[in-house]
Amino acid sequence: MLFMRLFHSHTLSSTFRSARPTRDVASRWFCPAFFRCVASVDWSQADVGQSTRRTSSRVSHARDTSTYSVDAAVELSTPSVSVLLLSRVCFQFPSPGIGFIVFVVLFSPRISISRLFWYPFKIKTVFFTESTWCRFIGNEMKSLCLLAIVAAVTAEVYFKEEFNDASWEKRWVQSKHKDDFGTFKLSAGKFFDVESRDQGIKTSQDAKFYSRAAKFDKEFSNKGKTLVIQYTVKHEQGIDCGGGYVKVMRGDADLADFHGETPYNVMFGPDICGPTRRVHVILNYKGENKLIKKEITCKSDELTHLYTLILNSDNTYEVKIDGESAQTGSLEEDWDLLPAKKIKDPDAKKPEDWDEREYIDDAEDVKPEDWEKPEHIPDPDAKKPEDWDDEMDGEWEPPMIDNPEYKGEWKPKQIKNPAYKGKWIHPEIENPEYTPDDELYAYDNWGAIGFDLWQVKSGTIFDNVIITDSVEEAEAHAAETFDKLKTVEKEKKEKADEETRKAEEEARKKAEEEKEAKKDDDEEEEKEEEEGHDEL
Repeated sequence: MLFMRLFHSHTLSSTFRSARPTRDVASRWFCPAFFRCVASVDWSQADVGQSTRRTSSRVSHARDTSTYSVDAAVELSTPSVSVLLLSRVCFQFPSPGIGFIVFVVLFSPRISISRLFWYPFKIKTVFFTESTWCRFIGNEMKSLCLLAIVAAVTAEVYFKEEFNDASWEKRWVQSKHKDDFGTFKLSAGKFFDVESRDQGIKTSQDAKFYSRAAKFDKEFSNKGKTLVIQYTVKHEQGIDCGGGYVKVMRGDADLADFHGETPYNVMFGPDICGPTRRVHVILNYKGENKLIKKEITCKSDELTHLYTLILNSDNTYEVKIDGESAQTGSLEEDWDLLPAKKIKDPDAKKPEDWDEREYIDDAEDVKPEDWEKPEHIPDPDAKKPEDWDDEMDGEWEPPMIDNPEYKGEWKPKQIKNPAYKGKWIHPEIENPEYTPDDELYAYDNWGAIGFDLWQVKSGTIFDNVIITDSVEEAEAHAAETFDKLKTVEKEKKEKADEETRKAEEEARKKAEEEKEAKKDDDEEEEKEEEEGHDEL
């Protein structure tokens, strides 16, 4: 019935005349009178595919004590028909907001959202009432209102963990694969703003493996959607060797037996060992774990850092650190997930007469007759030692020295090779084993996340984990957590470091003064001893 009502034909109640929309006219489109007017458009006469048809209508509407007079110029092209559809749907419901949501669900596959918003972005004012449209909203709010509605309808958070209290232990399963895994403890570290908000789980034992994981509330597939994996890491201990990454897995993973060989979809995060400091992005494709080919350097200081991985439905990705882009690219190009598109032609061979030598020896160049000189010669200044005994020591030979006349190995000079054809390039052909895959980014099941780590020196704190299909949602979560911590944390650490530096400087000066005083005392004692000897 709703669909029938939406497309029931009506006749415009006002006379239309040809006109081109202007900025002033467009600025007054969205008023109650206009929406009632366009809601009565005869849809059988609106051909979206044709070129622009321009009509306009002067509509008067009186409500309560206020009168609105509107010159509405309508372009019956895709943008304007989108607006007409929007108004038509909205007025089938008591709340225009509900109508808008229904419109997005019904028509977004058919009508470009960018075209839908083409005209609304020109509006200077919008009118709403409690029942329909009658409250004024300024120009700066137009796009925010529309986009916020769409985001609220589509964004979904699959998993969120902030470790705000001890209840995290009930959600995160301790693996029993080994009986000597390290223990995570709740901690905000040395420097924080609000302890309950800034605390996370901290590795607490040196030279230990750690293995703990949690299930999502529901399993999902990211096919056709963006996927965002984001969390914070703080290596407060000044890590020298250890992991700081997460593994995101299928929902059927056995978390009680979670360990290093447990299959996963994605492994993402920092890994540090000695001079190697990189961000891992490992994708599982057809049962094989594939590491990104590009180098992404991770942070190695003692502050909290935000790591974000975005997998897009167009087979692209982005890695962010502290909200700043650290690497972007194509999944196909930056991972060895698929066979090469082209391979060397196995039937092609370099011609026998193909000369790749750019320079050749000059056949006319002849080695000089006096070129041959030994590299080393006996030292002419050396003399046989007087105590040298030929019978006992053997025949004496002077030591050898470098020959100043030695010119090295002679080589003819090089000239351009007239037969040079350049470097032979092996011809390539299409790889018969290559098959494009538009869903490299997609996994049919996500349902768990875990920390599977080795740390030589413990003290890393993990916090603010979120898995979502919305970049905006991840950014909003970071704004409420990481962004509020980072400035305060840095200031407190810098203050503490300065106090430590001053204390160390004072201790150094004190040690030097004590050393100098001891030296003076020793000199005084030596002087007294010398004076005592003189008296004797």
